[in-house]
Amino acid sequence: MIRYLTTELRKLFPHRTFWLFLLLYMGLLLLLLFSASQVQINNQAIGDNLYQFPDIWATLTYIASNFNLLLGILFITLITDEYAFRTIRQQVIDGLFRSDIILNKFGVVLSVGSFCSLYVFGLGLVFGLQHTPAATPAKVFSGSLHVVYYLVQALGYMSIAVFFAFLIRRNGLAIIAYLVYTKIIEPLIHWQIPDELDKYFPMKVFSSLTPMPGREVFETITGPTMQLSPQQAVLPALTYILLFYLLSFLLLKMRDL
Repeated sequence: MIRYLTTELRKLFPHRTFWLFLLLYMGLLLLLLFSASQVQINNQAIGDNLYQFPDIWATLTYIASNFNLLLGILFITLITDEYAFRTIRQQVIDGLFRSDIILNKFGVVLSVGSFCSLYVFGLGLVFGLQHTPAATPAKVFSGSLHVVYYLVQALGYMSIAVFFAFLIRRNGLAIIAYLVYTKIIEPLIHWQIPDELDKYFPMKVFSSLTPMPGREVFETITGPTMQLSPQQAVLPALTYILLFYLLSFLLLKMRDL
C-alpha cells in the first residue's frame, strides 16, 4: 500500500495543475491574511485584535475554510485527467485492485490536507506571534485544536470532490456539479427543512467545524441558528468522509473503465 501511495504522490510532483492550485491556495490565503492585518479602524490595525492568541486560531481556520473549494477542484481535475488519459484503466490492467485505487486517492487527499493544515498552523504562529504581546506557550497553543477541525473539514470538501469526479468523470461537468451542489443545491435544501434536520447535512456539518468568529454576537441580531459545535461536528464529518469514499468505490467497481 505504501508503495502504491508513493507512486501516486510521485505522479503529482511533475503535474503543473497540482502546483498551480497548491500555490494559488497558499498565495491567496497569505495575501488575504496580510491585507486584512493592514486594515485600520479608529487608527488601530485590525490585525492587532483578530490575530492575537488564542483567538487567531478560530479566525484563521474560518478564513482558510473559504479556500477549500480550490482543493476540491484540484482533485476533480486530477482524477478526471486520469480517466481522460486511461491511467486508472491501466492501473487495473496492471493488477491494482479498485479498492486500492480509492485508498490511494484517500492517502493523497490526506497528504494534501495535512500539508495545508500545517501551512495554516505555520501562518497562525507567524501572525499570532507578530500581534500578541507577551505570548506564552500556553496562550499560543490554546485553541490550536481548531487546526485539527480544519483538517477534517478540508478532507470533507475533498471527499465530496472525489465522489463527483468518479461519478461524472468529465472535468468541466464534474466541477460545475461540485460547485452547484455545495453552493446552490444544499443551501436551497436548508431553506426548505427545519434547522433541527439541516444541521446534519454534509456541507452544514463541514462548515460547523470552522464557525464564523463572533457568531454569538451576530445571532443576537439575526436570531439563533441551529448549528453543531466543532466538537459535535467531528463524528458526523468523519462519517460523511467515509460515506463519500465508499460511494466512490462502488462507482469505480460497478462501472466500466
